[in-house]
Amino acid sequence: MTPSRPARYTATAIALHWLLAIAIVGVFCVGLYMTGLPFSPQRLKLYNWHKWAGVTILTLSVLRLVWRITHRPPALPAAIEHAMPRWQQVAHHATHHLLYALFFIVPLVGWAYSSAAGFPIVFLGIVPLPSFVPVSPELAEAIKPWHEITAYALAALVVLHVAAALKHHVIDRDGLLSRMLPGRG
Repeated sequence: MTPSRPARYTATAIALHWLLAIAIVGVFCVGLYMTGLPFSPQRLKLYNWHKWAGVTILTLSVLRLVWRITHRPPALPAAIEHAMPRWQQVAHHATHHLLYALFFIVPLVGWAYSSAAGFPIVFLGIVPLPSFVPVSPELAEAIKPWHEITAYALAALVVLHVAAALKHHVIDRDGLLSRMLPGRG
């Protein structure tokens, strides 16, 4: 008896997943790189790009959450769910909930920091966004470490998510990863 293939996510859910994944990895890498640069036009350009990417991630996150609320994702296949120890099921759900929370928290904390520091966000150099909090050097200093802490937390969860997906693909060989791969319908 051949096991049936797990139900797939919709093409929209898959596209939003991978766009957000690429954007998060990219903006994290740029964030690491830019903070080590001396003050220069390149550093200022990268900070602006980082802010624009953060706004884009926030927008994609809203779209992804709306899609997920309005289009129920496929259930975890029963055979896979029964094979998973209870702690893995809890970790599976907790990781997904924390990822979604951090998709919003990281860019919003970055926006709050930028606003408090007095550096407005002008998306793509064209659309000025409202300040999220009033200008306050003290508030900026209090917020600054939280953007870094939440960004590292998001990066750690992304690594955990990727490791779990690869474990299912390479070790368990249960087809779970195929539910989120593009072009495998």
